[in-house]
Amino acid sequence: MTFWVLVLLGVVQGICEFLPISSSGHLVLLSSIFGVQESLFVSIIFHLATLFAVVVIFRKDLWRMIKNPFSNEVILLAVATIMTCIIALIFMPLLKDSFAGGILPISFLLSAIFLFFSEKRHTKPGKIGIKKAILIGLAQGVALVPGISRSGTTISAGLIAGAEKKECAKFSFLLSIPIIVASLLLEIVEVAKEGLSVNINIVGLVVGGILAFSIALVSIKFMLKLTEKTNLKWFSLYLVFMSILSGVIFW
Repeated sequence: MTFWVLVLLGVVQGICEFLPISSSGHLVLLSSIFGVQESLFVSIIFHLATLFAVVVIFRKDLWRMIKNPFSNEVILLAVATIMTCIIALIFMPLLKDSFAGGILPISFLLSAIFLFFSEKRHTKPGKIGIKKAILIGLAQGVALVPGISRSGTTISAGLIAGAEKKECAKFSFLLSIPIIVASLLLEIVEVAKEGLSVNINIVGLVVGGILAFSIALVSIKFMLKLTEKTNLKWFSLYLVFMSILSGVIFW
């Protein structure tokens, strides 16, 4: 991978990881457009960058949970994470082929539909409890498919379940930490088995990683502010565009 491709991928990772538009879908699409082979090593570096970003933003919350590991917040995050792992263990072996670009038009469109209708509820929003955490965790499992936004799906699931929007966003970002860590571990194991399969520009990788971290910090803060002020359904218009674009490219 060249310097500029790695820089672009880092920027896209930083922008898309925490906005409800699917970073995995964008990276698959860009890799196809530039004709480059996806690299697990690059994915590891960029996942580390976005992991550091969410840890920095929520460091006070994380420290509080470390000091009180049996708090309600920790239990809810653990329940949601377990639900995600169950979905992953059951369906991921069946979905290996979905990581090709052909699934993107469908998954982008499904994300758009889910996001658009997520705020059309008729109940007063409440706190996230066990039932809501289970639903959010299951939704995150579905979002393992490229093109289905993890943040968009988990926030939407929380909204549909009747949780308050800002709380859904914060819960979604905290929930990303164990999932990113799990993804990192799996990718590290794969790299250890297979080795590096593509040539990588190290300077580009470092710059891309720094950009992914820096932009992810801004993206998280932006998303938290956005959930207070506007309807997330406007992201669905962009996802419809991405569905059409990926359909033109892959179909």
